[in-house]
Amino acid sequence: MRVVRSIRELQAWADGERAAGRRIALVPTMGALHAGHLSLVAQARERADAVCVSIFVNPTQFDDPKDYAAYPATFETDTAACRESGVDVVFAPTPAELYPEGAQTWVEVTELARPLCGAARPGHFRGVTTVVAKLLNAAKPHVAIFGEKDFQQLAVIRRMARDLGFDVEIEGGAIVREADGLAMSSRNVNLGPRARGEAL
Repeated sequence: MRVVRSIRELQAWADGERAAGRRIALVPTMGALHAGHLSLVAQARERADAVCVSIFVNPTQFDDPKDYAAYPATFETDTAACRESGVDVVFAPTPAELYPEGAQTWVEVTELARPLCGAARPGHFRGVTTVVAKLLNAAKPHVAIFGEKDFQQLAVIRRMARDLGFDVEIEGGAIVREADGLAMSSRNVNLGPRARGEAL
């Protein structure tokens, strides 16, 4: 398994896979991988010949800098899990690689991104669609797989890919739940007993 840090290196890998007639699947993540993520990787392995998992905590989708700073980072554990799951490439860029100094371009879906999570977190989906567009451009996948837990996000990304003419299938992956029924999330570790009960 390779760990790639630059867009150009990932594009070169993707070009080689495509030239060899191999299908590429992308599983975008922000790390802190759990069984839900790994189920998406397993789905990717079924849908493609080569699997790329991105691990990037995207600063532009956080409306509170404290949330960004507190997001769990478990890179060594994550890469070990990817290796054990048969991932071919982990793409782990720095923020400066995806958002170079002076960058001014954003990708935004309007109507679908306004209600629900979009209303509570202004600018969140603009950050999501911008980074996903960058990841699709870098990995050149035939299929990209996103968890259905974030259903509005899945709908927004499908709309973005359709509107911009990305030649990629956007596929949802089934929700994986913990023993008490709570949908698995990297940030469940931040829930106290009361908040966890409310989430259920």
